[in-house]
Amino acid sequence: MKRDEYVRIIDYLPRGKSEVPPHRRKPIAQVVGEKYFSLLEIVPREGMSFEPGERVYIGEGTREKVDHIERRIRYEWLTPTAKSELESILEDIIRDNEDRFIEFYNTAGTISTRQHKLEVLPRIGKRHRDDIISEREKRPFKNFEDMHKRLKNIPDPMKIIADKIIEELKGESKYYLFVPLIREREGKERGKLGKFR
Repeated sequence: MKRDEYVRIIDYLPRGKSEVPPHRRKPIAQVVGEKYFSLLEIVPREGMSFEPGERVYIGEGTREKVDHIERRIRYEWLTPTAKSELESILEDIIRDNEDRFIEFYNTAGTISTRQHKLEVLPRIGKRHRDDIISEREKRPFKNFEDMHKRLKNIPDPMKIIADKIIEELKGESKYYLFVPLIREREGKERGKLGKFR
């Protein structure tokens, strides 16, 4: 199981979720992982709170602000606030890990004899794919700014990746490039936690 060590807060509910019975409510945050883009709910330690966009450690060992990870959640279970914040938080993660995503643009290859990984990105068709490949063959892209300068007509490459991650989190993608598939675990959790949908 691939686990994120760091997450970003996409919504914080200091009084808990309204659909949970009052006697069982507790402060909870919805978060997205930085590496595998896990969607989770976490519970803060007593006396701690979170800010939207805050980076929080949830890995092994001492967690300064997190009491425990409550559960893995599906995109549909996100609050309206979390859904509206997700894209901009993902863009922050992508910007902060620019080398990783530039490497993707520089090295992405074919999925099959008929399709290229670049083509499964939102708003990237065959013409944009050819432009990216042609430019990276001349020399690899250094960063997003370099991509912008050399590829005048393609959409924002950072936003493209954020949109692709959201598509994968929604389960609407045929090909998963950034979010690992976790079907078997989801099935168990859906049965156990379905009442909180």
